[in-house]
Amino acid sequence: MPKLELLEKYAKLIVEVGANVQKNQMVVVEAPTDTKELTRLIVKAGYNAGAKGVLVLWSDPYVSRYDYEGKSIENLELVPEWEINRMKYLIENNGCLISVSSPVPEVNKGVDPIKMQRAGIAKMKSLKFVQEYMMENHTQWTMAAAPNKAWAKKVFPNIDEEEAVETLWEAILNSSHVTENNDPIKEWEDHNRRLLSRNKKLNDFQFDSLHFKNGLGTDLRIKLVENHIWAGGGETTTKGVYFNPNIPTEENFTMPDKFGAEGKVFATKPLDYQGNQIENFWLEFKEGKVVNYYAEKKLETLKNILEFDEGSVRLGEVALISYNSPINKTGILFFNTLFDENASCHLALGRAIPWNIKGGTAMTPDELTAAGGNLSMLHIDLMFGSKDMQVEGIQKEGKKVVIFKDGDFVI
Repeated sequence: MPKLELLEKYAKLIVEVGANVQKNQMVVVEAPTDTKELTRLIVKAGYNAGAKGVLVLWSDPYVSRYDYEGKSIENLELVPEWEINRMKYLIENNGCLISVSSPVPEVNKGVDPIKMQRAGIAKMKSLKFVQEYMMENHTQWTMAAAPNKAWAKKVFPNIDEEEAVETLWEAILNSSHVTENNDPIKEWEDHNRRLLSRNKKLNDFQFDSLHFKNGLGTDLRIKLVENHIWAGGGETTTKGVYFNPNIPTEENFTMPDKFGAEGKVFATKPLDYQGNQIENFWLEFKEGKVVNYYAEKKLETLKNILEFDEGSVRLGEVALISYNSPINKTGILFFNTLFDENASCHLALGRAIPWNIKGGTAMTPDELTAAGGNLSMLHIDLMFGSKDMQVEGIQKEGKKVVIFKDGDFVI
């Protein structure tokens, strides 16, 4: 475990820069039981920031597995009214949300995938209003991470458990710009400025489409929606509060037209979904829809994602990240999307992010769809960046602009 002072810095960063908790605001913290030390410090930092209340919603991935195994599908699909009311209380009290990520790789290995899919659909339908509240930026929300023993050993299999946990802590803190001798809040201000500067450059081009190509076989053209907005770094709520959804973050991302993806994309990192690792996979798109796919490992899990709902076979996000990003330079495969997506260009299957289009946070679902945005209960990131990635932006008049050369920005 890192020194207390370092963890306190991290918790303060999560609360004040990530969620940017306001005076007298309600805070909800979603956290696995393995992250109790960090979570306690987040609660303390929340009150230090002036929160009127901090509610911790504990979870445990092993208990969740026992639920999948022990319950019938019918019982898994029952979402208690008190769980729905709890989240309604969050919204009614202008609450913000902090999520602590600590995945346990392969925790659901061997679990009936149909049970997991049906349970996931039922919960997402019942709590759809929460997703909309967050995705439309009606309040602040953020995600950060803390290690557990199983995750640490997956990332660092060749060292003992205790050292693996310490090494993963070090990687998480460094990736989040938290060190013993720095002011992480100041560093994040500078970091956000750099990301916002690149957003402006990309927005000024207003590309009609992007073309991705590399030696692995990726050859993918993605049409962008009209009046798209490149985002990355901090966001602003509809109430005017600035916050950072992800700690860490290195991406510049925008909205694809849901009918505009053509070609094939090869993943360059595993995808963790519900405790299962999908590895060595590819997707083929036609008119924006996945029409063919393959995975060397966990093909059934990939199939469940693509069949989750009508929108899970189409794209909701395209993101550019330099192959030379600080997270990728660590050389660590984190087996956690929060980190791996910030080490690689990525796509998201599923729901589009409303703030990636002009006026999007005020659009109805029908209006977003009419503008080319994708609707889904899922938003699943898959990484496809590489050292030899070439990216061209094509403007409406047909002019081509090189955005990436050999895996890095040139604009």
